[in-house]
Amino acid sequence: MRTLHLCSLLLALAIALPHISRAADPIHTQEAYNQAMGELNRAKDQYARWCALNAAAKESLNQGHDEDAKAFAEELERIAPIYKTDWNYGNAIQDYNLVLGRLALKADDLATARQRLIASVQSKGSPQMNSFGPNMSLAKDLLAKGDKVIVLEYFELCRKFWKLHRGRLDQWKKDIEENRVPDCGANLVF
Repeated sequence: MRTLHLCSLLLALAIALPHISRAADPIHTQEAYNQAMGELNRAKDQYARWCALNAAAKESLNQGHDEDAKAFAEELERIAPIYKTDWNYGNAIQDYNLVLGRLALKADDLATARQRLIASVQSKGSPQMNSFGPNMSLAKDLLAKGDKVIVLEYFELCRKFWKLHRGRLDQWKKDIEENRVPDCGANLVF
């Protein structure tokens, strides 16, 4: 069981790390989308599909395929309760809420975007979230709309699982309090 968990973590890191260094390059963003869609299309069963939906939803949104992103995120949300004890459960909770929250923000539905931000951290985290931290893209988007209070609340909720933040949450909070935009770095990509 422990070996399987370690293998799953290593696989997730192998998938995530290439996206981090290439996220700013539009060609590689297309490559990340193609890779995510390939993984989704190769899924042979519900579990494999569930694991692939995270990247498919996020990469579809990144490429402007909003209808696909919404459909993938909603499917991920529907399937997630089946896998509550799985290592990927926290990632799924985070990812479908971030995608649906960012789509709500695009539609000027601030209330839903705020609700989705808080819902995105309503889990015990995941191996990735507990070590590298959560994805801050929706928090950044809400902050750009001037919604400091909800972002600060979100940061505090992240502390329950992100023990290895190494002061980043404190610095980001200070940045917001001093009217600076936090540099979330790779946490905008995970």
